[in-house]
Amino acid sequence: MKKIFLFLLISSFSFAQNANRKFENYKLVKNTLEIKTSDGTYFIKPYSDKIVETTFVPAGEKNNPNSHGVVLAPENVTFKVKQSENTLVCSTTGITVSIQKAPFQISYLYKNNLLISEKKGYVQRQTNTKELPKETLEFNLDATEALYGAGARVLGMNRRGNRLELYNQADYGYGTHSKKMNFSIPLVMSSKIYAVHFDNGAIGWLDLDSKKDNTLAYETISGRKTYQVVAGDTWTDLTSNYTALTGRQPLIPRWALGNFSSRFGYHTQEEVTKTIDKYLKDEIPVDAIILDLYWFGKTVTGTMGNLDWDKDNFPNPTKMISDLNNKGVKTILITEPFILTTSSKWNDAVDKKVLATDNQGNPFKYDFFFGNTGLVDVFKPEGKKWFWDIYKNLINQGVGGWWGDLGEPEVFPSAAMTAQGTADEVHNIYGHNWAKLLKEGYKNDFPNVRPFILMRAGYSGSQHYGMIPWSGDVGRSWEGLQAQPEIALQMGMQGMGYMHSDLGGFAGDYFDNELYVRWLQYGVFQPIYRPHAQEEVASEPVNKDILTKAKVKKQIELRYQLLPYNYTLAFENNNKGLPLMRPLFFEEPTNEKLLKSCDSYLWGNDFLVTPITKAGVTNTTIYFPKTNNWYDFYTGAKHEAGATENIAVSADNIPVFVRGGAFIPMIKTIQNTTKYSLSDFDLHFYYDEKATSSSGKLYNDDGITPNDFEKGAYEILNFSNSSKDKVITLKMNTTVGKSFVSTDKNVKVLVHNIPNKPAKITVNGVTVDGQLNGNILELPVVLKKDLTNEIKIQL
Repeated sequence: MKKIFLFLLISSFSFAQNANRKFENYKLVKNTLEIKTSDGTYFIKPYSDKIVETTFVPAGEKNNPNSHGVVLAPENVTFKVKQSENTLVCSTTGITVSIQKAPFQISYLYKNNLLISEKKGYVQRQTNTKELPKETLEFNLDATEALYGAGARVLGMNRRGNRLELYNQADYGYGTHSKKMNFSIPLVMSSKIYAVHFDNGAIGWLDLDSKKDNTLAYETISGRKTYQVVAGDTWTDLTSNYTALTGRQPLIPRWALGNFSSRFGYHTQEEVTKTIDKYLKDEIPVDAIILDLYWFGKTVTGTMGNLDWDKDNFPNPTKMISDLNNKGVKTILITEPFILTTSSKWNDAVDKKVLATDNQGNPFKYDFFFGNTGLVDVFKPEGKKWFWDIYKNLINQGVGGWWGDLGEPEVFPSAAMTAQGTADEVHNIYGHNWAKLLKEGYKNDFPNVRPFILMRAGYSGSQHYGMIPWSGDVGRSWEGLQAQPEIALQMGMQGMGYMHSDLGGFAGDYFDNELYVRWLQYGVFQPIYRPHAQEEVASEPVNKDILTKAKVKKQIELRYQLLPYNYTLAFENNNKGLPLMRPLFFEEPTNEKLLKSCDSYLWGNDFLVTPITKAGVTNTTIYFPKTNNWYDFYTGAKHEAGATENIAVSADNIPVFVRGGAFIPMIKTIQNTTKYSLSDFDLHFYYDEKATSSSGKLYNDDGITPNDFEKGAYEILNFSNSSKDKVITLKMNTTVGKSFVSTDKNVKVLVHNIPNKPAKITVNGVTVDGQLNGNILELPVVLKKDLTNEIKIQL
């Protein structure tokens, strides 16, 4: 019966096939299925029961096994092959690959549900005599699936209907539409909860059914004809599987979740010091300051590539950095891979042959905005060593993190050559390999430091090398703010969980305090809190008027209060690949209205957030996912599951709601993360009678050392709720890693939505009195590290 069902299902999906490709024979070699056809050979191998890879090698070509994006080693998964007269079926316990021999077609199924099939598969087309032939992989889509992916764009959540260029390129001052940006990732995700990753670094195109003929096409100039089909049971499962394939983000240092002081730019050592002193005087939390290009030169043009301190304006950088560190503030420097011919490093770069070349082997020189330049060849061993030695010396001075700018590369003519290939073959993987260079350098020379690598261009799997992406030079406008949730949500789905924006907007001198406040309110509930802008209008809250400063200070304080929750999200991202920001269709995957929605989103699992992205908004319509009731984070007001309501909007905050049954750990405001401690913290529990059982956790380690979890240098505080017959039972216990010294903790448990004084409260069997403030019950509890602590509340 199962075989008949599978055959019928495949047959019903056979929209189009490649009639010219003829099946000849097959063999199974080391769990890889090799299928010989009339025009080439397919190699099909499973990575797991949810991931399978297909490579087509045209006749006369050799297989290139080297991937720039995939880091997962294939698991020891059983790949069963069954052949009939006209079909070859290869199956795992999850994914099945069905090959129809005539007319030739490959289809992919997961648990007997058809995901996608090749249409013509591999096709080579000559476009015209002046262009290289385009190599294309074509697939059938069904008529209804929504499509996501292709990197960072502003097109609307459902990107079906677009033909998108795969070429990393900045879009200065963008707003509500941007078809090509800094991250071009050859990945397509479907509302049917599967993904196709095209495993090739060269430039090209992704056609997401632009001709309205139910066709997905990947086009490229050259390279591998390899793709992976990734399946999942849920959206979180799919993103977890994709990040297992391309690599998980290392856990970022805890300080990176704090507030950054940043602008274009700080001109002098004195200006840097005075700026941080303003934060301390105003008691506005801050953890890092970012120095733009004036640290190595007095002018915007002509100095790029110096990569050393301008001693006139920064006379004692080592002392400056040391003083900042003593105040709990990290110093982050901008660097670019362009070495101008007018820079102090040019002759050394030429002598050591570290630059991209022309076809004669000479440094490839060209003009762009900043001057006449060459580009560091990060694919060449000599280039990597030369570049890393510069970083290493600055780290030894005390520099705490890096901002890698212009890494698309911003300008990289096609005629340039690198050790890895032509400019067009490596363009999209340049920033990816730049981040890899930094990560590997830290691993070898500073193994006890978690790198901070802020970059604006990358590729599939750049998260594996610690890249923290931002959305480029967004316009300082309401339109620029409106674009940000879509970009961050899409990139989080594609593995880049820390995608964020220049809070407040970057480009232009538009002065609007309402826009600034709304953007920074949104910033509390997105990955990195980093206001940044051109200096015509101040980006730092300490340089705003008294009223604006006071409003933003409260938001920054809230950001720090949420550090326990946010750091746990960072751990989940590192451990399972889960995005920090999640579309609402993660919650309701079959709700068609949500498939194109990004007006609201989930921050982690338990916050529902609706940014205010237009001026003068006093109310907004919000849908509350049907899985739980939701409670206003600021007022406590209840909103029923599945309801759509018109909500009044405050000037003081954006609408934020907490899932019924959720546990939200918080701390008091601190000046910076050097003061972070869980010896005393608040644990908010949002009681809801419909949430009869729920759980939560709080991850903790030293916040600075790489691989703490893998080394056993961590603790996880586990929380659970069981509510029945008007009795709430809360349990708390601690999982302690083998190398971590845990201590008892003083926890103020705040149980929300308790209308009347409980009949009885016990903590570990002892009757206690709680304090009821409004409808919030406060209970002081000593959380014992070596036992399960139990609270019973009889209503």
